[in-house]
Amino acid sequence: MTRPTTPRRKVLISGAGIAGTALAFWLGRQGHEVTVVEKAGTLRSGGYPIDVRGTALDVVDRMGLLPRLRDAHIDLRRLTFLDGDGSEITSLHPHAVTGGVEGRDLEIRRGDLTNALYEAVRDDVEFLFDDSVATLDQSAHGVDVTFRGGAGRTYDMVFGADGMHSATRKTLFGPEEQFHHHLGHCFAVFPMRNALGLSHETVMWNTPGRAAALYAVDDSDEVHAFLNFAQPEPPVAAFRDRAAQEALLTEAFADAGWQVPALLTALHDADDVFFDAVGQIRMPRWSSGRVALLGDAAYAPSFLTGQGTSLALVGAYMLAASLAGRDHAEGFAAYEHTTRDFVTRNQNLVGEGGATLFPTTTEALEQRNTRLRGLSTLPAPPPRAAHSALTLPGSGDRVTRREGQEA
Repeated sequence: MTRPTTPRRKVLISGAGIAGTALAFWLGRQGHEVTVVEKAGTLRSGGYPIDVRGTALDVVDRMGLLPRLRDAHIDLRRLTFLDGDGSEITSLHPHAVTGGVEGRDLEIRRGDLTNALYEAVRDDVEFLFDDSVATLDQSAHGVDVTFRGGAGRTYDMVFGADGMHSATRKTLFGPEEQFHHHLGHCFAVFPMRNALGLSHETVMWNTPGRAAALYAVDDSDEVHAFLNFAQPEPPVAAFRDRAAQEALLTEAFADAGWQVPALLTALHDADDVFFDAVGQIRMPRWSSGRVALLGDAAYAPSFLTGQGTSLALVGAYMLAASLAGRDHAEGFAAYEHTTRDFVTRNQNLVGEGGATLFPTTTEALEQRNTRLRGLSTLPAPPPRAAHSALTLPGSGDRVTRREGQEA
């Protein structure tokens, strides 16, 4: 199909993460003048390993990045579940739990993906690091933006790809509380020494309402440590207070066995700790005027689904494709109509992930363990249908809502 004629537009993307940089790639391909502003002083290349599955694999393939990312594949080989006393419940291949596809789905370090995306766009896109949006003022002719660094510019469109706690979303739609659906847990991720000699595997310890895990992406001296605990209400006051976070975790795991005391010691000594509530962002609409949201800012699914990265990649592609040959209003409407069903299906995976990883009662934990033991003796389950529930339009196609798809 002939590519629709799209006028060159000046656009701003807030956030240089996966969603923002992927959108910059596709909008740049359409010939737009793209600026990405990022509050961090440099590209955030660290972080926990992430998954790329289903439709998102088609996105990175169309970007020409699939061979590079396949070379970076972690190849996690074993997932071991432990009981409260540290005894083994079962050990199985991770795909038996995730519904992934052996030989197709990718698990890679987050930094490998962000670096690949950045290198694909850095020569064609302007990046403003160590800055952020202070004000947005929309009119019929554009969006006047004031940056915290003091500069001011006008753009045809602005995109918020600034994460689950998006400042862009707050400016446009109000406080996060009205869109944040708390899922009853808090977690922390941090590096620590690989004292157990783990390699290409995850070991997870559970008691009701608590989980601790060690994740070894290779056979190096460092692993990712993970602590998760049931928390009925999000501890908002602790989100920006490291001491309060450590106090919550220490209290939650005070009498825990296995390697948990060593994890708590490593937590106190770690320079890089990520702490947050487990939750989703659910919004009735993803745009207002000339500004649209994508990725976690619009539809964070939570790590319980394993689909945050995939939704970011697919959402960026669909948003850019929806704008091809359209004005912002028509393009944003097409983006929501064609992408929302995919987002909803993947957000609904949260129940499966929560029940498997973090049972909160003794009965639920026993049922989970029985189910896991059965998985080790059965053929691998089929891939999750939600992962591939959307077929990408061709690179030159106008995006339209598929017949039967909900608006």
